[in-house]
Amino acid sequence: MTHVVGVDAGGTSTRAIVVDASGAVLGTGRADGANPNSHPPHTAASRIASAITGALGGLDPAATAACVVGMAGVSKLSDPSIAEIFEAAWKDAGIGPVRTVPDPEVAYASATSSPDGSVLVAGTGSIAGRIRGRRMVSTVGGYGWLLGDEGSAYWLGREAVRSTLDVLGRGGEPGPLARAVLTEALGPSAVDPAAGASLWRALITSANAEAPIRLARFAPFVSEAYREGDPTADEITTRAAALLVTNVMTARDPGERTPIVLVGGVLSPEGPVGAKVRAELADLEVLTSTDGVLGAAWLAAVDAYGEGAPRPVPR
Repeated sequence: MTHVVGVDAGGTSTRAIVVDASGAVLGTGRADGANPNSHPPHTAASRIASAITGALGGLDPAATAACVVGMAGVSKLSDPSIAEIFEAAWKDAGIGPVRTVPDPEVAYASATSSPDGSVLVAGTGSIAGRIRGRRMVSTVGGYGWLLGDEGSAYWLGREAVRSTLDVLGRGGEPGPLARAVLTEALGPSAVDPAAGASLWRALITSANAEAPIRLARFAPFVSEAYREGDPTADEITTRAAALLVTNVMTARDPGERTPIVLVGGVLSPEGPVGAKVRAELADLEVLTSTDGVLGAAWLAAVDAYGEGAPRPVPR
C-alpha cells in the first residue's frame, strides 16, 4: 500500500499529513516555521523533514508515492546550493521525489479542484496569483513591505498609524482607532489629551524604532474600530479592499469566470476587509481556503493517483 505526503511550510509553523489512496489521513506531523527567507536553510529543511517524519510515524517512507511541499519563500530554492540542503533533508527522511511549490498553490488547491483560477492572499503581506493547471503562472504584488503588500496586515497597520499622526498633527480629537494605536504604541497614558503635540513626535519615534513589519500588529485595531463605527477605519478598510480586488482582477483574463480563492486572516469573512472584498466580487465564484496542508496532500495524491484522486478527509 502506498501513501502520499502533503506539507504546508510557513514562517511560523510547518504541518505535514500522510494520506492514502482513498483520501484517509493516516498521520500528522508538526514543526516550527520553515520559510527559508525567515530561517537558516538548514533549519528550515530539517523542520520540514521533522514534520514529515512525525506524520509518517511507523509507515514506510519508501512507500511514499509522492510528496508536495507548499512553502513560503520557495523561490529561495532556485539557488542550487540551497536546493541541495533541502534535497539532503528529503533523503535523510527517506522519501522522494518531493515537489516544492509556492504556498498560494496549496492554498488554492485546498478550496477547489478546478485547475484554473486565481488566488488572493492577504496576511502579513499580500499577493495575487493566476492559477493554470494548478500552477501559479504569474503574480501581481507580493513585493514586500517596502514596495507593496497592498491591503495586507502590514499595510493596514501602517495606515492606522499614519491616520493617527494626521489627527494629532491637526490637533484633532483621537477617535477609536487613534486611541487604540496610541495605547498600543505608547501606553495607556498616551490617550490623555493633556499630552498635546508631544504625542505626534512620540508616535513617529516609536514607529521608526522598530522593524517596519511590526506595523502589522496595529491591523486588528482597524477592524475593531470599524465595528465601533469609526469613519477612519471604514475608509482604510474600503481602500484595502479596493487595492486587493484590483490586484486579483489584474491577475485574471477579461471576463474570466474561474474561481477566486481567498487566503489569509485579513480576508476572513468575519473581518471588514474580507467582507468588502467579497461584496466587490459578488458576481464571481469566491471561495475561502480551508487548510493549505490538505491542498498539498491532494496535489500529491493527484501526482500519484491521477485526477480522480479523492480529496483528503480531515480527522
